[in-house]
Amino acid sequence: MNAMNKIKAAAFAATVLTPVMANAQEVELTYLTHWAPDTVALLEQAASAYTEQNPDVSISVRAVPFGDLLTTIRSGGAGGGPTIASIYDLWLPELVRDGLVTGAPDAVAGEVQSAWPEGIAAAASVDGQIYGIPNEINVYALNYNRALFEEAGISAPPATWDELKDTAAKLTGDGRQGFGMINSWAAGVVHPFASLLASNGGTLIADGEPQLDSQAALETFQLYETMIEQGYTDPAMGTADANTTGPFLDNFVSGNTGMIIMANWWESALRGGMGDAFENIATAPIPVGPSGDTARSISYSWMTVVNAGASDAEQQASWDFLAWLNGPDSGEDGASAMADILQSMGILPSRSSDVAAYEDELGRPFLEGYVSVLENARAFPVVLGGQEFSEALQQVIEQLQYGQIDAAQAQQNAQADARSILERAQR
Repeated sequence: MNAMNKIKAAAFAATVLTPVMANAQEVELTYLTHWAPDTVALLEQAASAYTEQNPDVSISVRAVPFGDLLTTIRSGGAGGGPTIASIYDLWLPELVRDGLVTGAPDAVAGEVQSAWPEGIAAAASVDGQIYGIPNEINVYALNYNRALFEEAGISAPPATWDELKDTAAKLTGDGRQGFGMINSWAAGVVHPFASLLASNGGTLIADGEPQLDSQAALETFQLYETMIEQGYTDPAMGTADANTTGPFLDNFVSGNTGMIIMANWWESALRGGMGDAFENIATAPIPVGPSGDTARSISYSWMTVVNAGASDAEQQASWDFLAWLNGPDSGEDGASAMADILQSMGILPSRSSDVAAYEDELGRPFLEGYVSVLENARAFPVVLGGQEFSEALQQVIEQLQYGQIDAAQAQQNAQADARSILERAQR
């Protein structure tokens, strides 16, 4: 049964995630997201199901590109903007500091703390207060083209950095790059780097202090430098935006890139681009570096928040709708309507009951590789100044990709930038 059919209006009549007082007046809510039109249609279907049972509440969905999402939330200020917004967890501390989002009611906060894994619930909180309801979680894995591996006589995906370089060398040639790197998009640049760093025993930030001056970080910059200098990676083939459109996606889809490190959420874009050839794509853990002890990945999550400038009635209706949308009775067979929507895109849900409800689907070959790395994943640091930190590191990595600086300079610049940004954010 597809996601559209799974979103049921009747389920709301039975139970919801949390009881919230019924609305006594007509309320119009706006839900801001960055999803593509087909996914927006599923969200609208869920909103209609809720409104059918709550006729005093109407919900309109607005979608903007990922790159415009944070600025759209901020431009609304504390009032007049979207009532509900989908956000990347990295943005939460600053939105709270600036008074743009409101804390969740006690009943909703309690449900988040009990129904989601501890680390995911923590990412939805600031100073112990829950501010959002988590939905998706994303991790990174090595994606590779089995047809290209077979053609090059490669029997298994690389498990170490030495094997990664050797495999990339065998795949490179005749217009093909062995290993693809993203540029022109902050998260797309930084998250694969951070995952390789984690698999090399390092971290970006610890106890609020940048750790890019470590030996593990230097080795990660050197790995990038080697890939570029040896021609295993061609920066011109890696341009992408938050939807992975552009050369990065096109080159992997067409077989001009042998391996990449990418998040689970892009499965739908990959399937759409490759058709039957998608069956050639496999996933594997991030290769382990010389200073690492096990394969690791960076994880990050998304959540929905409520505008602090909305009226009391709007806030109440917003939390009630979000409670239902993310609750176990709005979808099919114990899943939430949100999980149904996420699974339509190949995205991992984060609520424990959703993971259980989708156990079989999460075991399919492409996602199985991602589920296998969840246990050892490390959360991307959620700190004040986190977005600026990511954008500064993006610039350094791209300078390294294009040969403008070497690995040692990249490490020095990245650490200096990070220290300055994080110290300024704390003032």
